[in-house]
Amino acid sequence: MNIALIAHDAKKRLMQNFCIAYRGILSKNDLFATGTTGRLIEEVTNLSVHKYLAGHLGGSQQLGAAIEHNEIDLVIFLRDPLTVKSHEPDINNVMTLCDMHNIPVATNLASAELLIKSLDRGDLEWREMYK
Repeated sequence: MNIALIAHDAKKRLMQNFCIAYRGILSKNDLFATGTTGRLIEEVTNLSVHKYLAGHLGGSQQLGAAIEHNEIDLVIFLRDPLTVKSHEPDINNVMTLCDMHNIPVATNLASAELLIKSLDRGDLEWREMYK
C-alpha cells in the first residue's frame, strides 16, 4: 500500500515517534511524504520515503495530484489545528481529495494508530480492489 505521511511543524516530532513505534508495519509499505517530514522520518527510522517538495513549496499539491490519480491508499496527516498556515488552502484540498476519492485519512495520533493497526490486520485490502 502507498501511505502518505504529513506533519505540521509542531507535530513533526510526534510523526517521528509514530514512525519509530510502527516501523515494522510501515516497512512493508511504500511511504510518501512532504519534503521535511520525509527527511525527518528517514533520519530516525532508516525507512525509505519518497519525498515530495516541502508542503509550503508545493508538496501538498503534489500529494493532492497523487491522490487524484489513485496512487495513495492511506494518509496520515498530523495537523496542528491551532496555528494558521499560509498554504492552508492546499492542505484543505488534500483533505477534500481524500473524501472525494475514498482515501482513509487520520489527522491525529489516535486515528493514525487505529488506521495503521487496521492496515496490519488486512482491513484495508479493499483498496487493492478499488484500484
